[in-house]
This record gives sequence, structure tokens and C-alpha cells, in this order.
Amino acid sequence: MSGIDLLALAEILRRAAAAEILPRFRRLTPGQVHVKSEAIDLVTEADELAEKRIKAEVAALAPEAEFIGEESVARNGELLHRVGTADLAVVVDPVDGTANFAAGIPLFGVMAAVVRQGETVGGIIYDPMGDDWVLAEKGNGAWFRRPDGDMARLHVAAPKPLAEMVGHASTSFIPPQGRAEVMSHYAKVRIAANYRNAAHDYRTFAAGHIQFLMFHRLMPWDHLAGTLIAQEAGGHVAMLDGGSYRPGMVGGGLIAAVNPESWDLLRREVFTL
Repeated sequence: MSGIDLLALAEILRRAAAAEILPRFRRLTPGQVHVKSEAIDLVTEADELAEKRIKAEVAALAPEAEFIGEESVARNGELLHRVGTADLAVVVDPVDGTANFAAGIPLFGVMAAVVRQGETVGGIIYDPMGDDWVLAEKGNGAWFRRPDGDMARLHVAAPKPLAEMVGHASTSFIPPQGRAEVMSHYAKVRIAANYRNAAHDYRTFAAGHIQFLMFHRLMPWDHLAGTLIAQEAGGHVAMLDGGSYRPGMVGGGLIAAVNPESWDLLRREVFTL
């Protein structure tokens, strides 16, 4: 068990989206959008206010949990080191896909993961546009849930030959030489897309619509919830070197595939660095 009521946490994300995110969608002024590390790394007023609201409600729900949000870490980098060491932590991305959100593209999400003593035990990805969640508690499967309580269990897709595989791959943070090599192998698969939004990448994979995912930068708020959901839906997730992905890791890259055999094939034939 995660130690935190996941459905209550899911509703916290929903309330924050309704109060702080959706009212600002396609209504942001230039002064409400800021560049963080580079031009493709943005933060908006919606990110900051949604995280502030989520933090306050998590403190009431689970006062013993350490709150680690993307925007909180931007202000205090020491918090990042607590992801893998805290007894109990809630790790939050208030708006995943900020560049899409700022551009008025309706493809963004709100994510939260529960980490207990270095292990991800709960994950939630909320889609404000669809007003629904995918969520997982370790050992209990991955589920699609609507606000009325209707739920359906999620399963990854059936395996396919390499030439028929469809997946999402983010190469933005691979060094240029390695990026060129990886992208030269994309012709080996049917489609390698990029939503610029890990929330919907993981939702699409866990719901059985694609055969693989690949990411190279692993900030915890982007991947802890999604990797747990992917695994609970039956997928195989591992770092590019074959090791396990753990809270606290921020680099090295990972692949999620529908089974270990597909993972091995993708690593050998496509994602060679």
C-alpha cells in the first residue's frame, strides 16, 4: 500500500486543474510565461499556482509526507536529493507539457507519485481536458478512472515485429552525435512520435495503443508516476544499460516496452548510443 489515499490525491490534482490551470488555458499573457533553463523549458503562472495549491492540500492530506514539486525544486535544488531518501514523499508535476499548454495545444497533464523509502508505490496522471485519470498502486495494477467512479483496468499492447512497432521517443536531451545515430534508426520502426508530454506518452502506452517509449532526461516528476503505471499495466521498463529505474535518477535514459523481448530488440536495433 502507498500509505496515502490515492483517490483523495487524485481529486487534489483535479481541483488544482479546475482552479488554476484550465482558467488560464489559451488565456496566458506574455508576462505569465517565463523561460527557465532554455527556450524549450518554460514555466507559467498556471504551473506555479497549481503547485502551490496542490502542496497545501497534500499537507492536509498527508502531513508526514515531504512535498517535492517541479517548481519547488527550481527554487531549492536540494529538494531533488530527497526524492530517493525521504521516508515518504509526494512528487508532483503541476503542468506536464508546459510548452504545449503555453502554445494552446490541449495535450498536457498533472502528475503525482508517492515514494516510500526510495520506492515508487503510487502514481497518478490526470488529464484536465478529458477530466480523467490513469493511476496505479504498486502490486494492484494500472487503471483508467473517471470522476463518476467508472474504472477499467489497463494493459499494454500485444508485441509486434520491429518494423510494425509504434512508439514515442524523446531525443531532445541526447547529445547531438548520439541523437543523430538514434534518429537514423527510426526507419526500422513504423512510427516514432514525440508528444513533448510524458503524461500522455505514459497514458498512451499503458492503455495499449503503442509498443514503446524512450526518454533520456529523467526528472522524477516526469517519470515516477508513469513508469509505475507502465509496469503495473504489464510493461517492461529499464534503463538503457539494463538496470532498474529508481527514484532519484535523473539521467542515463530509459525504455519502456511491452515485454522484455521487445525491450531487448529496441535497445539493440534502435536506441543504440
